[in-house]
Amino acid sequence: MIFQGLRVPRAPIRPVRHQRDVTAFVAILALVAAALLPRESVARPADSAQDRALLVAYEAFRAGDSARLAQLVPKLRDHVLAPYVEYWDLKLRIVSADESALRAYFAAYPDTYPAELLRAAWLKRLGKDERWPEFERERAALIDEDLEIRCHAIVARLARGDETAYAAALGVWLEPRELPNACLTLADKLVETGRLAQDEIWHRLRVLFENGQVRAARRMLAYLPGESRPDERQLSLAASRPREVLSGVPRHFERRRVRELAVLAAVRLAARDARAAAGLLRGSFGTSLSEQDRAYLWGRVAHEAARGHAAEALDWFRNAAQTALSDEQLGWRVRAALRAGDWQTVRDSVEAMDRGARGKPNWVYWHARALAALGDELGARTRYLRISGGADFYGLLAAEELGLAPSLPELSHEPTESEIEAVSDYPGFVRALALQRLGLREDARLEWLFTVRDMDDTALLAAAALAWRAGAYDRSINTANRTLLQHNFRMRFPSPFAETFREYALAQRVDEAWLLGIVRQESRFVSDARSAAGARGLMQILPQTAHWVARNMRRKGFLAHQVMDIDTNVTLGARYLRLVLDELEHPVLVCAAYNAGPRRARAWRDDKPLEGAIYAETIPFGETREYVQKVMFNTVMYGLLLHANTTSLKKRLGVVGPSAKKNL
Repeated sequence: MIFQGLRVPRAPIRPVRHQRDVTAFVAILALVAAALLPRESVARPADSAQDRALLVAYEAFRAGDSARLAQLVPKLRDHVLAPYVEYWDLKLRIVSADESALRAYFAAYPDTYPAELLRAAWLKRLGKDERWPEFERERAALIDEDLEIRCHAIVARLARGDETAYAAALGVWLEPRELPNACLTLADKLVETGRLAQDEIWHRLRVLFENGQVRAARRMLAYLPGESRPDERQLSLAASRPREVLSGVPRHFERRRVRELAVLAAVRLAARDARAAAGLLRGSFGTSLSEQDRAYLWGRVAHEAARGHAAEALDWFRNAAQTALSDEQLGWRVRAALRAGDWQTVRDSVEAMDRGARGKPNWVYWHARALAALGDELGARTRYLRISGGADFYGLLAAEELGLAPSLPELSHEPTESEIEAVSDYPGFVRALALQRLGLREDARLEWLFTVRDMDDTALLAAAALAWRAGAYDRSINTANRTLLQHNFRMRFPSPFAETFREYALAQRVDEAWLLGIVRQESRFVSDARSAAGARGLMQILPQTAHWVARNMRRKGFLAHQVMDIDTNVTLGARYLRLVLDELEHPVLVCAAYNAGPRRARAWRDDKPLEGAIYAETIPFGETREYVQKVMFNTVMYGLLLHANTTSLKKRLGVVGPSAKKNL
């Protein structure tokens, strides 16, 4: 519950999301232009008979009603979204569709997003039928392939005798999720050729248990030989009641399946209670394991303990010295060391990562901080310089470590009318805006992304301006964010509805830049945004929270639908922020609470004051960690744009006060 533990009644503002990313400047700046633009970005209802027919066709497609859809196809041939209608029709008939009809479609709509979707569906049919020559010819035209098509492609390579495909197949085998049928077919071929031994099968089971994928793990049992195969009930017990399984294990493991089930149960216990798992490893259970299995489990225990901010985490990582830690585990060893102030371990852990992982901005920054703390100022400076140009949380922190005050790059490009007009005729944009107008927002987003994928910076900024003018503020921001050399930060950080935000920020005594930073991350200024859980509007407020805040503000006669009104949504959201800020007393904690709930935000504190950047980096939920970092970066950018406020990110992050009691 979002308000759990606050000194106010409970009322969630949005769901916990831990298991959850133009301004046209012609003659004036966006902040001025915003006042002249429409106050809402609302998908209009269908405004013609053809639009209404198209929405009926869409619902027929979603329902799998091919007969109803076929009746509508001829009526919609002149609609701007005709490529989608024909794609829906062919997709529903992909098993029986005439190949000539498919090729005619690809010829009629080349380089379009619906053609990409249809080609992917066609490739899956070809792969299932093992028509490998046609599959490989058609695959060459596909731009992006999913895991199912990747697996078909590996089987195709094996079919033509490409022995190097086995390495790719084993890589797929360790995907930490349920595998599509095409990948299971690939696994069957690995077993048939003796390339998938018991070690690989048990390895996959461990990976799946580490990631909570128990259902997928049950499917893997079929690949084990009968005498080595536990039944599904035993595997389910190891997942659901690991203590019970571990209390009944023999003193010595004579059968591999018994030992492996015990290890899997210990993996699950570590995720639930790291200290209990550590106690088992220190006792007779630990001594009965091989040195390799014991080190592996200490790695799992330490990983989970670090996520729970347990003081023992670093000691338990040392017990795992005989196992190879993954980059994810090394990352959590860094985070545990940051909270402990152990800069030597921070440095050693980052340097132990694979090259790709240690090149990520967060690990470059913390590596630099560790080097500086250990006296290597030159090494630290070199690494700060590597990321200081990045327009993101760690790029800004690195620049500040180099002594640079927050600043905006000079406007490098403002799209001209001719540039905007040039991109306005792109068929992909026309389709995307039509989809948005009809309320098919996710389809509009994907169509837009497909269209901008290879654009240069000038075209991207023109496309961002086009999206802004259409009220597609989310597309505008995300498109402006894609530029590499030419940037326009007023496009990246716009403020539509500026007067509304300013008014309610003042009324509730919250920082206007911070308020905008939250809304940019929550809804991208899409006023009719709705989440799957029912959060609504610019500030993504759940209806029950809206009612509670309205009562808190003594607003009589409040009705649920009013939460979609821009002024109402912003005033309720700003009031909520004020209430939580009064309770938690730190904007970083409030950001964490907004995404994951106040109880968690409090629990993630330390028993000593903690640097705000370290608090943010050590948040256990990846989505919340990224959310907090992005909101705080957004806040700095809006501070510069709105008020030329050069308060540093590090100062805004400040120090998070200690908790009264630290919990695992």
